[in-house]
Amino acid sequence: MPELTKVAIVYYSSTGTVYELANSVLSGAKDAGADVRLLKVQELAPEEAIASNQGWADHCSATQDVPVATHDDILWADAVVFGTPTRFGNVSSQLKQFLDTLGGLWAQGLLADKVYSGFTATATAHGGQESTLLAMYNSFHHFGGIVVAPGYTDPIKFVDGNPYGTSHVNGQGAIPVDDTARAAAAYQGKRVATIATAVKSGLAA
Repeated sequence: MPELTKVAIVYYSSTGTVYELANSVLSGAKDAGADVRLLKVQELAPEEAIASNQGWADHCSATQDVPVATHDDILWADAVVFGTPTRFGNVSSQLKQFLDTLGGLWAQGLLADKVYSGFTATATAHGGQESTLLAMYNSFHHFGGIVVAPGYTDPIKFVDGNPYGTSHVNGQGAIPVDDTARAAAAYQGKRVATIATAVKSGLAA
């Protein structure tokens, strides 16, 4: 039997919105038959900052068993889907720090020819969702990766409206992740796994 396509979902989430989206991406990738790893990046904020926000502290505690992403996870994967909240219209420092540590793998050409995609969340409507994803995708171009955005390739994308990747507005925690965002994230995971399988098969041939 052919080896399963391997998908790593690597995310940063402070209060849990991006974590919830990551789980929906995972569900979609699994539905497409992929072997999936859910991984968080290392927290960089000081303990006192985390403790000052109850939602942040609660989420850190609730996800303490989620493995921290390593370089080996990226090498293992045929596809990597990165998730981050926006920070001033850009990638969070926690996820960016992890991306920046991949220079050694990049220099060896070990990040090339993998499939990459991304998802995000903001506190306010239009609060940097597209700019965050496009900034993230700059790294993938440097990797020599194959960027697989969801585009408008499924009816759910005409509902959530973001062709660059799944996104959600959480209203400073007042707006929970809804069915639209979950369905869009699951579709993105399925699409990434499906395209990665095709790429893997093509390269093997």
